[in-house]
Amino acid sequence: MALDYLDSVKKQFEYYKWLGEQTIHQLPEDALFGQINADSNSVAIIVKHLSGNMLSRWTDFLTSDGEKEWRDREEEFENNIRTKAELLEIWNKGWACLQKALEELGTEDLGKEIYIRNQGHTVVQAINRQLAHYPYHIGQIVFIGKMVLGDKWKSLSIPRGSSQVYNTDKFAQPKHTEHFTDDQLKQKQ
Repeated sequence: MALDYLDSVKKQFEYYKWLGEQTIHQLPEDALFGQINADSNSVAIIVKHLSGNMLSRWTDFLTSDGEKEWRDREEEFENNIRTKAELLEIWNKGWACLQKALEELGTEDLGKEIYIRNQGHTVVQAINRQLAHYPYHIGQIVFIGKMVLGDKWKSLSIPRGSSQVYNTDKFAQPKHTEHFTDDQLKQKQ
């Protein structure tokens, strides 16, 4: 079960990474930096915050507090990224750190205690904490994408009006255990 958990977690993070990337790729560059008001976050700000959190939480995951002394969380909310290329570099740096940390984990690590802001968590609790946090922000990115693009938005799930066709196709297939695999990610692109 522990191995299934780690496999499932990796696939869930990969899925949410894919959702964010597909949204970023659909948006015109200038839309990545727009804010509805001074208290709202642009896609770029959300990306900076996610990456900053990932670098802090997943660097030396098992051996140091997840809130690193070098993290400047307040700076993450400054809208100072200038290009889509810079945004994607920041995005990829955070995800690479997370993925490396997950690849290094073994089932024997899941019950270990780690700290985030000096508060103890089992490894499972710490992973679940981030598995709730990152999709929250990815959802914000997707929402911004849908609002900006309107009818030009390319759905990342079952488009409206297509549920019946989708379900008919799924139920026409034999029952199977479906996992979100690398092949499925590639097919969606």
